[in-house]
Amino acid sequence: MKSRFAAPVAGLLGFSLLLLSLVPAAAQLFETKAARAFMIDAETGTVLFSKDADKPMPPASLAKLMTMEVVFDAIKSGRVTLDDTFVVSENAWRTGGAPSGTSTMFAKLKSTIRLEDLIQGVTVQAANDGCIIIAEGFAGSEANFATEMTDRARRIGLEKSTFVNSTGLPADGQQTTVRELALLALHIWREYPDLYRYYGQTDFTWNKITQRNRNPLLAMDIGADGLAVGMSEVSGFGIVGSISHNGTRIVAAMSGLASDRERAEEARKLLDWGVRAFQKTEIFAKDEAVGEAQVFGGAKSGVALKAKGPVNIFLPIANRDKLTAKIVYDGPVTAPVEEGQPVGALQVWIGDTLSQETPLFAAESVGVGSLRQRALDAVKELAVGWLR
Repeated sequence: MKSRFAAPVAGLLGFSLLLLSLVPAAAQLFETKAARAFMIDAETGTVLFSKDADKPMPPASLAKLMTMEVVFDAIKSGRVTLDDTFVVSENAWRTGGAPSGTSTMFAKLKSTIRLEDLIQGVTVQAANDGCIIIAEGFAGSEANFATEMTDRARRIGLEKSTFVNSTGLPADGQQTTVRELALLALHIWREYPDLYRYYGQTDFTWNKITQRNRNPLLAMDIGADGLAVGMSEVSGFGIVGSISHNGTRIVAAMSGLASDRERAEEARKLLDWGVRAFQKTEIFAKDEAVGEAQVFGGAKSGVALKAKGPVNIFLPIANRDKLTAKIVYDGPVTAPVEEGQPVGALQVWIGDTLSQETPLFAAESVGVGSLRQRALDAVKELAVGWLR
């Protein structure tokens, strides 16, 4: 029977990384007032910070990120264009427009609006009427569009996010996590670079009313260019932000903050720490052996493992003693083993955060061993296998 194995890695920056599978993890390197937070480096996928990142919560206005993802995907696929027009229904006007008392672009009842203007209303002004107008125009009703949002979320890998409406207004069953919000933001930045720019727009005027972007990070001169804020009684004040600094792109999501002021301060501190407290480092070169996995019944007792290319992560500059790593795999691996065969993964931890997981593959082929070698492996497995 195969078991989950953990093995030491070859080393890092001249000192060994210890296998700490049975040792309590170190504390976080950063403290925040946010109840939930998650931050990731865009290039390497290194998780820089995580705090209750997978705890479900109402998305509030941050649900509009998923609304825009559906719209951007439709534009990219040619389903719609920026010049397509949509009619302002009475439902959109009453539920999300001027009479609603919520975030609005003040769309006029029964008027027609270009999709590009609706996008700016949503991304800059967090316009609820803009979301509902889009939802009805795309899918006939907001409920139908919400189903499309959830389906689309699953297709891009968001397993916990479920949407009931296009606005994020309170609704039973509507939920997401800060991890999935950050990954959604990163997806939007990667997949729709020409449309992502709307999130960095500082203001937008519609119906002769100018409103400034609700994202406080844009005015801080820290390289921020997105994305959205939200608030609900259940999840508190939340934000999804992204900054670019000296060639580094960081995306963070936070929620559970007490006020808009605290939200702005905590988001700025987290993102600023993210770009200043880490250093991008190549820990393994292309084709460099990362470690070894045990082989059962093979001509050799182990097989060298490597990644598909170089392994780069962001290392903490001041707390490198908080860095640990291990190779995990289901094993022992049964011979024969073919070069390039998937075997396991390299897990890198920063404090108690799983920072990065890189797939590992056999760096060589290992044939079936002799009858004697296989017999010895069988005896060994009988003797110690039960301990795993």
